[in-house]
Amino acid sequence: MKVLTYIAAAVAIMLAVPMMMTWERPPMDSTQIGYRGTGMEQIVNPRLLAAKNAAITVPEASDQAETGGPKASEIYENVQVLGDLNEEQFTRLMLAITEWVSPEQGCNYCHNPENLADDSVYTKNVARKMLQMTANINSQWKDHVADTGVTCYTCHAGNPVPKNVWTTNPGLPEYIGGWNASKMGQNLASKEVGTTSLPYDPFTDLLSRSEPIRIAAPTALPEGHQSSNQMTEKTYGLMMHFSQSLAVNCVFCHNSRNFSDWTQSPPARVKAWHGIEMVSHVNKNYMDTLADVFPDSRKGPLGDVQKANCATCHQGANKPLNGAQMLKDYIIELSAAGRSQ
Repeated sequence: MKVLTYIAAAVAIMLAVPMMMTWERPPMDSTQIGYRGTGMEQIVNPRLLAAKNAAITVPEASDQAETGGPKASEIYENVQVLGDLNEEQFTRLMLAITEWVSPEQGCNYCHNPENLADDSVYTKNVARKMLQMTANINSQWKDHVADTGVTCYTCHAGNPVPKNVWTTNPGLPEYIGGWNASKMGQNLASKEVGTTSLPYDPFTDLLSRSEPIRIAAPTALPEGHQSSNQMTEKTYGLMMHFSQSLAVNCVFCHNSRNFSDWTQSPPARVKAWHGIEMVSHVNKNYMDTLADVFPDSRKGPLGDVQKANCATCHQGANKPLNGAQMLKDYIIELSAAGRSQ
């Protein structure tokens, strides 16, 4: 009898440990952002928030470059994107990009050290496209990034490959049959959707192919409301991603009394809409166009390139880098990339 008791206790402990690992130790901080009693509150764990904020570092900007003088395209060979900068501005940005993207690898991460003008290193061609993308975001998507804008560091944060990228999820192997073969993209406990039973890949359709983001209709037989349960679940999966990426809950963008009504939603919902449009634009017009440039090692199991989602920039913060305004120190240099498009 004692043996059975010990076994039961051991099993209980084994089950309890993983459950406890998902809990957050109090106290929690609650901030009211709407009327009392409506559940319009943001809840954070100050202990975890402090650790997360401490991990966010922003490199100091170097001294501004002098203006005037010959253009970089007149001094160096094969300068296709930043040729309008002068030599000092060009060098300043190159040194900054090295710190932002490849601090350990150095210049050779993108360049052939024997010939800096050579394009044989694929990352150099990727960098050109990324500079153009950055300039496009800062000039055309102010409804989302405002004047804070983005730099290479916003996504890379000192890593050659941003920590948060995605490729199309192929799901279970074809040889798995039966009930598993018809899961409709659900029940795979994907971290992208908070390990819920929602569709495990909300990104391919909603952040790359620009399919409509819809929920089930509020009336029984609405006219012209094209939605389905599958579309609703995919949308909810994307919403879970938003919540995790920004470390906020649903009422950050929605009103608890009527989630679908735009007139009652907080202003953040409009900014989020522009963000969805921006990310879809970036993936289709910049990332997907690099399919022939990236090696297979930088592609997903279905051959598509790594792409951006909300976590790529936000990385668990309401505002990327907690709102640090790095762009203002490099606005001249990074704007130059937009003039080459």
